Amino acid sequence: MVRAAALVSGDGTQLQAILDSMYFNELPNFELVAVISPQRDAYAMKRALSAGVPAYVVDPELFPTMTSHSMAIANKLKDMDIELVILAGYDLPLGVVPYQFKNRIIGTWPSLIPAFEDYEGDVHRAVLERGVKVTGATVYFADGDGRVGSIIAQKAVEVLPEDDPLSLQRRVMEEAEWKLLSQAVALYCDGKLSVHGSRVLISA
Repeated sequence: MVRAAALVSGDGTQLQAILDSMYFNELPNFELVAVISPQRDAYAMKRALSAGVPAYVVDPELFPTMTSHSMAIANKLKDMDIELVILAGYDLPLGVVPYQFKNRIIGTWPSLIPAFEDYEGDVHRAVLERGVKVTGATVYFADGDGRVGSIIAQKAVEVLPEDDPLSLQRRVMEEAEWKLLSQAVALYCDGKLSVHGSRVLISA
């Protein structure tokens, strides 16, 4: 069993994708030990508690710097013997966490990297404004700076003429992001992911 924790900040739709995969026994070698958030009132915390997963708050306002906040999170993860960290909509800097969990932090990005990789606004609005015909999502291992590192998998989603940013966001999440995240976690827990330089190889 791989002991995992999810870092969350918002409504927890990505967390729900993991919880649903657990419910349908799609992650047989996976145990979600904890959900950690900087926000006590994040809806993701309610999702965790409803699923019987312990939820913890690490409030950044209690720490003098974001670095010390990230150290507290890293220490909590180590205290719980966490092997895998899942970024399920976490929007704060990871600080020191990636250095202590190298190639053990999985996250998603709502585009086909390298497209819109450094965009800080609404990626889906940017996709529409640029006139892109195909977008999608990327699941990756976080690099040492907590950004998109080695790519695990990608899935394309067609941009439809009638799309607006909200409809495109919903389809990218439903058709790509949520599925890729659960698939990547399953592959990791089955020991099928290996990192060679900047490449991730998936064994049969």
